[in-house]
Amino acid sequence: MSAVTDRLPAFPWDKLEPYKKTAAAHPGGIVDLSVGTPVDPVPELIQKALIDAADSPGYPTVWGTPALRDAITGWLERRLGAREVTHRHVLPVVGSKELVAWLPTQLGLGPGDKVAHPRLAYPTYEVGARLARAEHVAYDDPTELDPEGLKLLWLNSPSNPTGKVLGKDELTRIVAWAREHGVLVFSDECYIELGWEADPVSVLHPDVNGGSYDGIVSVHSLSKRSNLAGYRAAFLAGDPAVLGPLLEIRKHGGMMTPAPTQAAVVAALGDDSHVREQRERYAARRAALREALTGHGFRIEHSEASLYLWVTRDESCWDTVAHLAGLGILVAPGDFYGPAGDRFVRVALTATDERIRAAVERL
Repeated sequence: MSAVTDRLPAFPWDKLEPYKKTAAAHPGGIVDLSVGTPVDPVPELIQKALIDAADSPGYPTVWGTPALRDAITGWLERRLGAREVTHRHVLPVVGSKELVAWLPTQLGLGPGDKVAHPRLAYPTYEVGARLARAEHVAYDDPTELDPEGLKLLWLNSPSNPTGKVLGKDELTRIVAWAREHGVLVFSDECYIELGWEADPVSVLHPDVNGGSYDGIVSVHSLSKRSNLAGYRAAFLAGDPAVLGPLLEIRKHGGMMTPAPTQAAVVAALGDDSHVREQRERYAARRAALREALTGHGFRIEHSEASLYLWVTRDESCWDTVAHLAGLGILVAPGDFYGPAGDRFVRVALTATDERIRAAVERL
């Protein structure tokens, strides 16, 4: 076991504990804006679907029910503009973090192979490469990477942590470059329905991929758009030549989305109204926090989409964390997402309206 854990970086969130204690000591209580975990209720129609499927004594299938695959393909065409998506183009997964962490291993990558991810990025991309003993490479522009040995290219739009969105032309250019060099593209699009000052586009859109899914897979989650983080509900969509082998591997590994969760996902993907309502909640929280932070002397960069504001006072991110902790507000230091974030903090919108108001008043 030590041989595996020795490959991993120190778990970053442990470093935040002292600041959490400081924030918790505030007379008005802590406002925790550090982790992007949903706090609003699971919509009733989704809860009902889960309850109705509670009597599920048999094993679920890794590929999911036909109803689930229908729901996924329908959503991809309706919401993302994908075309001619069949069941072979989709694969349910047990939450997206599991997929990100184990994908390089399941693809058979190892020493000598390279996995690339954005310079500011969700740390699990690097963790996945480390677990497979592959090399991890950070980029600003992936088309400037040396393609030699590069087997997996992670895109993330909208970005966690920055909220940056890759435009259609940029995605088209990157996909074309990756295909030219035989590099597999996985595009993490878990925040795609949470665009504010930009309209995020999927790599599945025909304007980006030219009507072909060869060499591209997108990753989607219901954690944020439907408040289903506790359900572990996500899926992949794209190249059947990639998803087919992954399905076989995951069958052997028993990586099955629970049957009640599958039923809940069918309900969630079939209803757009609850997504609009949740967006409105986040939009109001975002507007209030944005005004308060800029009034307090912060500068906001990117943040045109996703559930975070990427902010700076042009000082060490840990000085900013300490300052806000003194106000009872806990945020994530930018260096959790790479050295390039060492003068930024990530402020999540995932707190109740009451807690957001408290943060605004303190700022």
